[in-house]
Amino acid sequence: MLDQDLFVDWAAAAPGARVFRKPGATVVACADLAHWDRLVMAGDPDALAALIREVVPETGPSFRPFGPEDLVTAVADRMPDLEVSARFAWMDRDSPVGGTTAGAVWLTEAEWPEVTELLKESFSDSYAWPGASGVERWAGVRDQDGRLLAVAADAWSTPAIGFMAGVATRREARGRGLAAALCAFAADELLAGRDRVALLADYDNTAAVATYRKLGFVTRPVAAARQTFVAV
Repeated sequence: MLDQDLFVDWAAAAPGARVFRKPGATVVACADLAHWDRLVMAGDPDALAALIREVVPETGPSFRPFGPEDLVTAVADRMPDLEVSARFAWMDRDSPVGGTTAGAVWLTEAEWPEVTELLKESFSDSYAWPGASGVERWAGVRDQDGRLLAVAADAWSTPAIGFMAGVATRREARGRGLAAALCAFAADELLAGRDRVALLADYDNTAAVATYRKLGFVTRPVAAARQTFVAV
């Protein structure tokens, strides 16, 4: 149950979360959690399938079931009108990374337009953007001329879990270890006073996944599902 409890605890502590429970099943509905409206699940697949049927009329079809990959797959197998839509990695660690931080610092809000420009150029699919719901602050690394080269966000963090997102490096600055140093800085900052620091990563982004693994992040396979039924 560790993985299931971890995800449910994260979602339940987010602003606006609504917790639904039945024997053997827990679903946490949270809007704009890591970019999507999510139904974070824990429990028995049969009980969860029944509970989701009850929850959807209250939350609406934009909410996506989310949790450990094997659990989401099992629930989808029991619901013909639910399909697995994405498989990716939750990665976390519960101890400081340490090491060099390459001059990484937290940026001021006055610097956020530069973050937006960097993301548009180098990571347009980012879930985290300056000013977006749940995105609290940005860390960055600059070159000696003051140009912003890499960024990472503190986004969707809770009292127990620091959450990192929006990690991006300018294309011409890649391969220099900037992302690893920036992530080490942000991870240790977010871990202070918390149980762990976490992030979500696409398996297709092999360079990023490799970087996080080198930093000691543990991979937990997760998935999201899409509702294909209409709640009544």
